[in-house]
Amino acid sequence: MDAEHHPDYPPKTPPPPKRPIEPPRPTPGNTVEIRGRLRMSLVNRRAANWALESAPWAPPKARGHVIDQLHSWGFRETDDTAGNVAELLVATAVNDGGRRVSLHLADQDRQALIVVLSHQAGLAVTDERVLPAIAALGATSCGADTAQDGRRLWALLDL
Repeated sequence: MDAEHHPDYPPKTPPPPKRPIEPPRPTPGNTVEIRGRLRMSLVNRRAANWALESAPWAPPKARGHVIDQLHSWGFRETDDTAGNVAELLVATAVNDGGRRVSLHLADQDRQALIVVLSHQAGLAVTDERVLPAIAALGATSCGADTAQDGRRLWALLDL
C-alpha cells in the first residue's frame, strides 16, 4: 500500500435515522377512538357451537340445539326462555341475508351465553326493536355489534 491511500479505520458509522413524521395531535375534547371489534373468546367453561344454513328452518333448529345442549349440561328449568332467545337471535341473523349463521352457547355460574354471528358484511346497526325484544324474553343482558365479518348478537340468561 502506498502512503497516499489508506482505508478508513474504524469504519464510519451511518447517520442516525430521521424522525418519522408525527401525525397531528388531537385537540382536547375532540377525540374519537375507532377500534376494531374485540375478538370473542370462550375459555375455561363448557361451550358448544353450530354452523347453520341461513334459511327459514334455522331458528327452530337453533332452538332445539340450545335446549338439547342445556339439558345435557343439567339445566332443564329455562327451556322456554333459552329456546325463545336462541330462535329470535338466529331469526335476526337470517334476516341479514348471509349464507350461513354461527350459533355459540356457553355456560358459567348458572348463566348461559348465546351468541349468533350472521357472517354478512356491510350491515348497519341492528334494528332498534331487536334488543328490547330479547330483553322482554327474559335475557339478563344482551347486545349487538357489527364488523367486517358480520353482525354479532348475544344474550346472557340466568339458568
